[in-house]
Amino acid sequence: MRNRREFIQRAAGVAAGTLLTGRGIVKGAAQASQAGAPVTRRQVRVGGKRIQVIDVHAHAGFAEVADVVKGTPLERYGRPGVLALGPDRIQELDKRGIDVQALDVNTFWWYTADRDLATKIVRVHDEALSKWCAAHPDRFVAFTSPALQFPDLAAQQAEHAVKELGMRGIAIGGHVAGEPLSMPKYDPFWAKVQELGVMVFMHPNNAENVAKTDALAGAGDLANVIGNPLETSLFLTHLILDGTLDRFPALKVCGAHAGGYLPSYFGRTDVACYVRPNAKCVNKKHPREYLHDQIMADSMVFSPEGIRHLVAEMGPAQVVYGTDMPYVWPDTIDAILQAEIPDAHKEAILGGNLAKLLKL
Repeated sequence: MRNRREFIQRAAGVAAGTLLTGRGIVKGAAQASQAGAPVTRRQVRVGGKRIQVIDVHAHAGFAEVADVVKGTPLERYGRPGVLALGPDRIQELDKRGIDVQALDVNTFWWYTADRDLATKIVRVHDEALSKWCAAHPDRFVAFTSPALQFPDLAAQQAEHAVKELGMRGIAIGGHVAGEPLSMPKYDPFWAKVQELGVMVFMHPNNAENVAKTDALAGAGDLANVIGNPLETSLFLTHLILDGTLDRFPALKVCGAHAGGYLPSYFGRTDVACYVRPNAKCVNKKHPREYLHDQIMADSMVFSPEGIRHLVAEMGPAQVVYGTDMPYVWPDTIDAILQAEIPDAHKEAILGGNLAKLLKL
């Protein structure tokens, strides 16, 4: 099956290539830098007022982990490739008009590691993220990515990252070896997140817990294009209908890629517990209530109408700006600015919501 790791390898060859934005195709900041052209920092305005733009969805990788995984089955994941951070990342922020970016390390390949190795991998990632953010404190914050296969360890790692390293949130995958994270065994992790009062950013990895081998093969990179939103939809639905969000009512969970398919086809989920005799839902509130409170989505729907629809389904406080940087998806700043929603909603989505959640 084509998967995100293969996509990373392919993307490495075009890291300095074109980037799609809401205003058309432009050359990437890395190209501009190589050509010696200055990058002008874009000023994003709503109703004539300069606003702070905050990105919830951006990835990083660090070469320091190579020594930790050398000689192990995970050795092939020790090369950061296109995910490596450098001056070109800051230049791209300036070009798009992004003031602050939240970074995470994902694909969560260390979910297969034993406890000792997983401890070392997460420690190296967190220390490298902290070092980068300390060097650029006005432009970056970080999310830790703990080892969820050991929920008690993940809780410890989350606490250390937030309290000792100053991280602003937690990044997780949509499952652990096919297990939904709504299972009671993961409650120690969720309890710690709620105690810490930080947001969770969930990022999928091609629905490998759902699709059989090669089910999403063929043209179009469907493992990413269809698999990723499918995994996110399933993850969020489990949190609702299996009662996780009731057990931890202060959780704030943001689903990558506009919350998957859930906000766009929520009507079916919304009524399932009431019309399906075998649904066995344990949620205490109406499903839609969680979509208006505990569940959030990033803006990666790539059109003004898509943004308007997300706001209509979830409310303006539940939608936040995201890029998936460094991958070459269309930027949504202009889609947000052009959406038929009030200016106050645009300000909230572009930065206001995250400023509160990330305590900026």
